[in-house]
Amino acid sequence: MNTSPGFPRRLVEERRIRFVRVGRFVRIPESALREFIAARLVEPATLRGTNTGRAA
Repeated sequence: MNTSPGFPRRLVEERRIRFVRVGRFVRIPESALREFIAARLVEPATLRGTNTGRAA
């Protein structure tokens, strides 16, 4: 995920993402990452009417 090490740790600490604890290690399944990203996907704005290129 090209983030700082603190970001996934915070997600786990706040329980905002699924994870697996293996002994003292924490693992985040790829499926959990896909779900996390998909849940935060923002669709692009669409143009309405005869606007001059500005998003609605």
